Order: sequence, then C-alpha cells, then structure tokens
Amino acid sequence: MRLAPDGLATRRQLRARGLRPGGQPVAAQLERPRRRRGPLVAYLYRLDLAKPVRPMTPGRAAALARAMAARRTCPECRRDAGYCIPPTLGMCVPCAYPDHQRSASPQTAEE
Repeated sequence: MRLAPDGLATRRQLRARGLRPGGQPVAAQLERPRRRRGPLVAYLYRLDLAKPVRPMTPGRAAALARAMAARRTCPECRRDAGYCIPPTLGMCVPCAYPDHQRSASPQTAEE
C-alpha cells in the first residue's frame, strides 16, 4: 500500500484482497492537495475488521444478468443493442438518430 499506514486499506485495496469493509466506520482518511479543485480524499478501513466478500450465488448471478440485459434493451425498438444504452440518449443509437443512419448507408445510383 503506497501511502496508507500498515493495517489500513482503501476499498479498492480491500477488494483486491477479497475483502470488504463490512460495516466498519472509516478509520482514517488521506488527502492529496490539488491546484484548482478540492483535495482528493481516500477513506481507509482497518484490515483486521474487514470481512470476506460475499460469494456470488446463482440467484444473484441471474438477477445481475437480467439487470444487464435490461440496460442493453432499447425501449423504442425492444432489441438488444449489444451495449449499455446511454442514459443521455435513453434509446439505442439507430433509434436516437434515424436520419443519420439512412444518410450514412450507401445509396445505389440508378442511371
């Protein structure tokens, strides 16, 4: 751990070890100053109070798969877009920009 004292870790460092904070309060925080904005803050948790990550059960895996499928399904055309629908568009790209898709397709010249 780079700046954290021994026995303390950030959430990411805990996750890398297969641990989670487990409801414990923040033990310490590190602040790194920045020039134009507020400081970056890293919350630290005690390693001895950390609990193991809960295992993925078949029910949780199925629920996660359904949630991801819902994020990929376009509400307009009801097709799987193959990517997560951006919340700014609210629909897949072909539904959001129908004119752009038609003009971008190659047109056949009949002469």
